[in-house]
Amino acid sequence: MPHQDLDRFLRLKGANLPAPIAVILAEDDIELAGTIKHHADMGFGTILVIGDVAEITTKDAHLFPAQLNRLEDSIVVLNKIITACTGKWIYYGFNAEYLYYPYCETRSIKDVITFMEEERRAAVFTYAIDLYPENLSDHGNGVDIGTAHLDRNGYYGQDRFIDGEVVTRQPEIFGGLRWRFEQHIPWEKRRIDRISLFKATPDLEIGPDLRLNEAELNTIACEWHNNLTIAVMSFRVAKALMHNPGSADDIEGFHWGGSRKFEWNSTQLMELGFMEPGQWF
Repeated sequence: MPHQDLDRFLRLKGANLPAPIAVILAEDDIELAGTIKHHADMGFGTILVIGDVAEITTKDAHLFPAQLNRLEDSIVVLNKIITACTGKWIYYGFNAEYLYYPYCETRSIKDVITFMEEERRAAVFTYAIDLYPENLSDHGNGVDIGTAHLDRNGYYGQDRFIDGEVVTRQPEIFGGLRWRFEQHIPWEKRRIDRISLFKATPDLEIGPDLRLNEAELNTIACEWHNNLTIAVMSFRVAKALMHNPGSADDIEGFHWGGSRKFEWNSTQLMELGFMEPGQWF
């Protein structure tokens, strides 16, 4: 999978890329191959990998070089892709992050999108759930597929306010490692909600808080009933905490009384309340 120029690729092929499109923002090489395979197996029509990483031998993705040293760098890339791929559904996540949706073991990502369009919804509310290894002595980079754990409790939500007024159906969700190790996480980066799957429309943009600039697309559900939600299972925070010398020196382990081994299936996530099928049965 050789490197390509993203701007040229989008200009020539963006409008005709097979959908849905998965964008993997590769901040480093850790678990990148596994991330690509996970999303290829879900049936994405196109996988775009963006980052300063080595070439990978796979036919499942296109690789584009980019420096993603700050979240702002990733947002710039995503907005380029949204503009070039208007009308297509786009998912985005980082390396060592894995999309899960209800019944994903037997239904494809195209099935999800078909259902959402039947629901007249153009975006899916997402919970980013932290994963971490059982112990750090063997996995000092904060990543291990075989012993992955998650927090089963310790999450909470609160209303979002703008100019003193509650914004309806746009809860702010907190928990996981960002909550337990909040002294190492800036306040503006502690939310675990995002909109990871949405339909690109003209003038749509992702902002610095990972919200979209069209208010209805940021809502958890429509006004008349609950809608399907999804989860992104993520080693990203654990990886960052172990990469930063300030936090790495203070953290002996992530495992605690609220830890539960991740079973890598959607049933466990629905039982724990990390996503719901809405009206999709």
